[in-house]
Amino acid sequence: MKILFAAAEAAPIAKVGGMADVVGALPAVLRKLGHDVRIIMPYYGTLPDKLPQSPEWIWKGYAMFQDFDIFQTVLPGTDVPLYLVGHGSFIPSRIYSGEDEDWRFTFFANACAEFAWNCWKPNLIHCHDWHTGLIPVWMHQTSDIGTVFTIHNLAYQGPWRWRLEQMTWLPWYMQANNSMAAGIMYADRVNTVSPTYAEQICTIEYGEGLEGLLSYLRPQGILNGIDMEKFDPATDKALAKNYATDTLKNRAPNKISLQEEIGLDVKKSAFLIGMVTRLVEQKGLDLLIQVLERFLSYTDAQFVILGTGDRYYETQMWQIASRFPGRMSAQILYNNKLAQRIYAGADAFLMPSRFEPCGLSQLIALRYGCVPIVRRTGGLVDTVQHHDPVNAKGNGYCFDRYEPLDLYTCMIRAWEGFRYVEPWQQLQKRGMSDDFGWEIAAEKYLELYRSIPGLENA
Repeated sequence: MKILFAAAEAAPIAKVGGMADVVGALPAVLRKLGHDVRIIMPYYGTLPDKLPQSPEWIWKGYAMFQDFDIFQTVLPGTDVPLYLVGHGSFIPSRIYSGEDEDWRFTFFANACAEFAWNCWKPNLIHCHDWHTGLIPVWMHQTSDIGTVFTIHNLAYQGPWRWRLEQMTWLPWYMQANNSMAAGIMYADRVNTVSPTYAEQICTIEYGEGLEGLLSYLRPQGILNGIDMEKFDPATDKALAKNYATDTLKNRAPNKISLQEEIGLDVKKSAFLIGMVTRLVEQKGLDLLIQVLERFLSYTDAQFVILGTGDRYYETQMWQIASRFPGRMSAQILYNNKLAQRIYAGADAFLMPSRFEPCGLSQLIALRYGCVPIVRRTGGLVDTVQHHDPVNAKGNGYCFDRYEPLDLYTCMIRAWEGFRYVEPWQQLQKRGMSDDFGWEIAAEKYLELYRSIPGLENA
């Protein structure tokens, strides 16, 4: 089967959210299963420094009254062919934001369609989020090219129809109100990145105005995975000391090293909670701000947060950290290596999300023996089960309601559980033994692809 992944991000060269990890990992696994899978994405101005060799120009196209170029290279660390859409609008060193964001990604979707029609014709285009939402619309009457549309985050839906009509051409049958709705309505198959999120977005609470359409279509939920070889504490070179389930005692030096690196008091017995996240409302930061000072005041715990985002949340984290020197560290930056050292050095990992389509951070945390503290929503429901010390079950700590008291209570329970060394180590080992590799998800995606008429035997 010839499959073209169209997306705004692909790890490791362009990453903002979890979509990049999916696009950067799933194609390589599908290629190992014998399929010709390739990726197309914008040629951002930051990419030349991240590519091992200069991309080769292969084709010139025309869309939305603009010329564009297609360059070909290989996704670093894989054998996956990577096509880059070259245009002046992608030169700035940013992926999202900016006044021209709607135009840039509408243009990108149009360029992808032209590329599939005129340069490299796939059997299937796998589209990701609103940035590629118009591709299924344009492919709707192209009978020999199927489309799959994956919803990574329903909250971001792209430009409205009136704006799309100003920017590009829309077929007469186009009825959707925005780019996200267009992808959902006209793709041959629609899925989300976890089973629970697939159910939740069919409700008013999580449907973001599209719950009626989604309730009718009932998208399939396929749980994301992680690269089990890349995220392996036994081989990760970013760590102070490597370890595995049978050498868990070797994990302790990573905590000491992390405390020294980020300016926390070096104290092996302190309960250290880590958080690696985008600083946005979705991630539950409103809850955290209400309880964090109280939690630090009434316990001996430590806390580190790594990430960037909304200025309000960045400022709040800085201010709280300034009131707890040696107890809290706010790392307002993007640092992939530090993130891995947090997973390996922290005792617990916090994800109090308002909603979470899947979440990859909790999967990485489990892999590194960092016990997740999560709200039961979206993919967190499908991956983290509450610790039951009596029956030796579960791999983390969970709370249900999006309320400050519920988060605070859950954090206190984890803090108390940490004091019981042997049950805590068993909890860590259960999490480290979970298999969240991409192979399982890849087989489910192939089933989804083959359910499209004409691709049954591909």
